[in-house]
Amino acid sequence: MKNSSIVKRFRRYFATGLLVLVPFSLTVYIISELFQIVDGILQQFVYDMISKKIGLSIGDAPIPGLGFITLVVLIAAVGMATHNYFGRQLVNFGEYIVTRIPLISRIYITIQQISHAFFGEQREVFKSAVLFEYPRKGIYSIGFFTQDTKGPVQDALEKDVVSILAFTTPNPTSGYLLFVPKEDIIELDMPVEEALKLVISGGAIIPAKKNGNKVPFVRPVVDNKIAQQ
Repeated sequence: MKNSSIVKRFRRYFATGLLVLVPFSLTVYIISELFQIVDGILQQFVYDMISKKIGLSIGDAPIPGLGFITLVVLIAAVGMATHNYFGRQLVNFGEYIVTRIPLISRIYITIQQISHAFFGEQREVFKSAVLFEYPRKGIYSIGFFTQDTKGPVQDALEKDVVSILAFTTPNPTSGYLLFVPKEDIIELDMPVEEALKLVISGGAIIPAKKNGNKVPFVRPVVDNKIAQQ
C-alpha cells in the first residue's frame, strides 16, 4: 500500500510538473526561434556593411540581436517616411504598380486589408465575444463580433445582421464568417482574450470575468483529474 501511495504521488507530481513546464518551455522555444529568424534576416548584412567598418562586433561574429534591432528600426523608419507627402506618394506609386499585376494584386490587397484590420490606428478587430445558435437551434457556439454588417450583404436581407467570426477548435487559424441577426446574439460578460482561450482549449480553460477575478491555474485538470489519482 505504501509503495502504491508513493507511485500515485509521484505520478501526480510528474503530471503537475509537465503542466507547468510544457507551456513555459514551448513559449521560450517559440520566442527564441522567432527571434533567431528575424535576427538572421539582416544580421549578416548589417555586420558586413556596417559593423565591420566601425568595429561593432564580438570577435569575427556580429552582435546577437543586431539584425533584429535593425529590422525594427527599418520598419519604424518606413512608417515615419510614409507620414510625409513624398513618402506617401512613393508608397502610392508602388501600390499602383503592384495592384496592376494579375494574381499578385489579389494577394497584396488581401494582405493589406488584413494588416489594416490588425495594425491600423482605428483597429477594433473583435469588439466582443458573443453566443449564438449554431450549427442548429438549441446548440450554442462562441463567436466574435466584428462589425454591424453593411453593403450588399445587409441590403439583400430583411433582418438587421451583424458579422460574426467563429473559430474552429483547437485550430484558431480557420473558421467561418457568419451573418447573424442582431436579435439572435447574446453578448458574453468576458474579455475577448478569455473567450479565445476557451475556444482554443476546447472548453478546458475556465475564463476569467471582466472584473478581474482570476481563475486558479489549470484548475480543471489538477483538481478534477490528477488529484483523484
